[in-house]
Amino acid sequence: MLHTSDWHLGRSFHRVSMLQAQRDFIQHLVRTVHEREVEAVLVAGDVYDRAVPPLAAIELFDDALHQLAHCGVPTILISGNHDSARRLGVASGLIRQAGVHLRTDPAQCGTPILLPDAHGDVAFYGLPYLEPHLARAAVGADRARHTAVLGAAMDRVRADLATRPAGTRSVVLAHAFVAGGAGSDSERDITVGGVAAVPASVFDGVDYVALGHLHGCQRITERVRYSGSPLAYSFSEANHRKSMWLIDLDAAGAVHAERLDCPVPRPLARIAGRLDDLLTDPRYEPHEDSWVEATLTDPARPREPMARLVRRFPHILSLAFAPERTEEEAHASYAQRLRGRTDQQIAEDFVTHVRAGRAADAEERVVLSDVFDEVRAAAGHEHAGPGADDGAPDDGAGAPGRRPRVPGMRAAGAGRTRPGGDGAAEVAR
Repeated sequence: MLHTSDWHLGRSFHRVSMLQAQRDFIQHLVRTVHEREVEAVLVAGDVYDRAVPPLAAIELFDDALHQLAHCGVPTILISGNHDSARRLGVASGLIRQAGVHLRTDPAQCGTPILLPDAHGDVAFYGLPYLEPHLARAAVGADRARHTAVLGAAMDRVRADLATRPAGTRSVVLAHAFVAGGAGSDSERDITVGGVAAVPASVFDGVDYVALGHLHGCQRITERVRYSGSPLAYSFSEANHRKSMWLIDLDAAGAVHAERLDCPVPRPLARIAGRLDDLLTDPRYEPHEDSWVEATLTDPARPREPMARLVRRFPHILSLAFAPERTEEEAHASYAQRLRGRTDQQIAEDFVTHVRAGRAADAEERVVLSDVFDEVRAAAGHEHAGPGADDGAPDDGAGAPGRRPRVPGMRAAGAGRTRPGGDGAAEVAR
């Protein structure tokens, strides 16, 4: 069996199309089926990246199914949390005749696909992504919680398996977050609405569990494994080894697993440091042809950092800033960092920060000073007590009951201010 999952057809990587890389993976998959004499292909969910995929992704999936059917090798697929189960399941009855088995309906959890080998039948059960509130009734769960719903689905699997001849081996495909698995940034969070990690013990009683959802290839137990995604979809996967599991079940159901690497369209690199170091340090030479995520640690933002970085790293895709701070600064709270500084000083510091170290000039300091004078005057007017006419402060336009209008404050970006002269702190925030 060749266990794979999380193709996410149609997904891009930081606005870079991954369609050709996905096409290359499909070709690699088909070659592996031929070369390793695979007897069944398992796809554990998230075939597509979204419920309504682009036409190019649908065409690629159609081509993959045609190639696998042409190989004469049965393929079993389930829907994941990114897929539209009903859309993916369209025509499943028809394409089953070509050896492609789609399992997208929770009510079918206990109905296996039986595939024979030299030792007898192997029963394959497809458990699509089970959203608790939607799947509870279909599987007969007593609560709309992930463990309860998945447990009820597995009860159906075990009940059917008990009716099979002795020695029937069993494989479950499931799309879920199993406790002990390590996630990455590119997975959609499924911990909302009663969905959380389930214990691996929920799958007790079967010979092998082919999991999908987590993008890192990993072994939860000897019999419970994630194949991971065949391609990296976030920089958090920079250290992943993208692969598939080639699984052999012997006559007694014992698992023999071999990890097969997937093609890498371009390596990922996460680099960090001051801009000058990133541009000149020889140790970054291996990453010059990689997709790069750079984090600049310069105390002040350098001028045109992306334009300068792209000359050395032409495939840089992401730029972040994490300015170096002293240990004392790193542990100081916002209030502590402001303590003892005037509004004028805070505002000037802010100007210096956002302009890559260029401080406010004399004219700008006068403008800032004038704005703070207006803020203090307005705050004093507001708290001076009821007006002589009707007890309500005037907003400068004759309308009673509103905050005083402060000339120039919208342009300065201060918004509302609190009494006590802390307008600059509000601007800095």
